[in-house]
Amino acid sequence: MACEAARGTEKPEKPGFVIGFLLGQEAIWLSESLRILREEAPDVEITLMTKSSPELADGLMQGKIDVALLRRETQTAGLAFKFLTQEPLIAILPARHRLARHRAVRPQDLARESFISTARVAPVLRTVIDDYAVKERIPLKQNYDAETLSGGMSLVASTGGFTLLPLYVRNALIPSVVARPLRGEVPTIDLMMGYNKSNASPLPKRFLLRADELVNRVSQGGAYSRSLKRDDRKLSV
Repeated sequence: MACEAARGTEKPEKPGFVIGFLLGQEAIWLSESLRILREEAPDVEITLMTKSSPELADGLMQGKIDVALLRRETQTAGLAFKFLTQEPLIAILPARHRLARHRAVRPQDLARESFISTARVAPVLRTVIDDYAVKERIPLKQNYDAETLSGGMSLVASTGGFTLLPLYVRNALIPSVVARPLRGEVPTIDLMMGYNKSNASPLPKRFLLRADELVNRVSQGGAYSRSLKRDDRKLSV
């Protein structure tokens, strides 16, 4: 009887919610995401997960992640996506590279450089880059394929090559590389909010309904907005 009484006084387990971000995106989106989640469900226990976009998609399909900010991956059975924003791509170069002296990089100047691919970790990004290269008639001289985005930046620094990554990586640059905007018509990649349609919890759907508010708040005063403004100033010089 005493054991039963003790069990009866135990606190019920808090409901959990797992939100996933591309590594580095949490610096831009986490604060406002947490604000909305706390307003919608003050007692929920929130877990943050940062992974590559394919890994986030797998986590959503397996029910391990409730909502994720990711790319629209191709193999995503049962997932639904809502468009959030378009991110411009930027050139990542060694800090001492000759092109690093320029405020912005012409796509034609990249044609002679070694390209560091991140196709394994970011297949959607690679598709965008390939389309851009075809449009600008840039032959991509690929010698390396990085396992991670940070590994790609390390390869840029050690080999003297370059890579193209979304603007948000400016928040996670290693000291030996620099980011430069591209001149001309800049390629972009879509950032989506994804969730599993079979998820029975009402919180993902309530969070999804406030996605526009999330984007507006981030664009008005967040790190992403400041990065965009910095690049706009550089391109206007």
